[in-house]
Amino acid sequence: MEEVAAADRVLKGANGVHDQHIVHAHTIISDAGHRPSFARRRGRGAALNTAGRYETESRSSFDDGWETEAELAPFQTHVQAEAARSILTRNMSPDLPFDRSVNAYRGCEHGCAYCYARPSHANMGLSPGIDFESELFVKTNAATLLEREISKPGYECAPIAMGTNTDPYQPIERTQRVTRAMLEVLDAANHPVVITTKSALVLRDIDILASMAERDLVRVHISITTLDHKLSRALEPRASTPTRRLEALRKLTQAGIPASVGLAPIIPAINDHEIERIIDCAAAAGADYATYIMLRLPLEVAPIFKDWLLRHMPDRYNRVMSHVRAMRGGKDNSANFHERMRGDGPYAWQIDRRFQIQKKKSGLYGKPSKLRRDLFIKPKGGGVQLALI
Repeated sequence: MEEVAAADRVLKGANGVHDQHIVHAHTIISDAGHRPSFARRRGRGAALNTAGRYETESRSSFDDGWETEAELAPFQTHVQAEAARSILTRNMSPDLPFDRSVNAYRGCEHGCAYCYARPSHANMGLSPGIDFESELFVKTNAATLLEREISKPGYECAPIAMGTNTDPYQPIERTQRVTRAMLEVLDAANHPVVITTKSALVLRDIDILASMAERDLVRVHISITTLDHKLSRALEPRASTPTRRLEALRKLTQAGIPASVGLAPIIPAINDHEIERIIDCAAAAGADYATYIMLRLPLEVAPIFKDWLLRHMPDRYNRVMSHVRAMRGGKDNSANFHERMRGDGPYAWQIDRRFQIQKKKSGLYGKPSKLRRDLFIKPKGGGVQLALI
């Protein structure tokens, strides 16, 4: 319980007002300096806003006795336009069922405390904590770049994964509509796509998705972490509720769109007891396949999630982290291929057996239908320089 007690001391001293001073990252500083008051971070998943791992300086806040009545404004979501240079990301990971992906946004307002994509915000000089949820970048030229990429000579068609790093249907998609613009490009080119989301906003594009489904060009993967609304609101504060995700799953399948469910992540002693119920509910909603990912805590995600755990479920902290470390070779995280998504050891084996047995009982044991590649037609022009002869 030493970690719990230490964190409790930090939490009790974390709410003050605040002149900010720059200190070197290697200097020992108080954790409270990176923990904004509850009023400032209300509605956010992370409670920390520490500097990214590439920064040479870190800011620490403390009350110097001046203007102690002043209140700092709550964190607002800021959206910046980004003129991206490329849009297709390639990978050769044996753990992934795809070799290319697109992401319309950097950062994600859903604010999932466990999100493995948080460390990517350090590449922008921002914190993987609250900055990841509130400082967002929109790739305004994503559709144009995508059309150019798939128009290139030598491009070979294969399913594109959409939503692998940040959710393509996070709240700002309502106004930015970048995901829809990319879907229009793929639809016109008969290009297959797999979408992963925690948002019911995907139903807005059911017209395009239904049309693509008629040609076996699309699959939607709905991620459901829990059916407990209270837990969902704490873990994923700005994602669609579990009920709305199940309803989205139902409406997609009713429209003839292949849809599957992902239990992502399974968190020991937090939501592992819901495996059977989530699979049953997804099957009843029309899902034809199910997958899962065990909790991953790479880089800055580990302190952010552990802080969340200490704030919301301190009595389970030691139990959760004991299971996590037992699956990760005694560490908070393991990046080894074939292990990072599932874990290793007795607990990981038990979870996998329960999952596979319930899939079979619910009729979700088969493999997802393959998407067609043979219908692909390269966009004409697409910004690619034409041959001289």
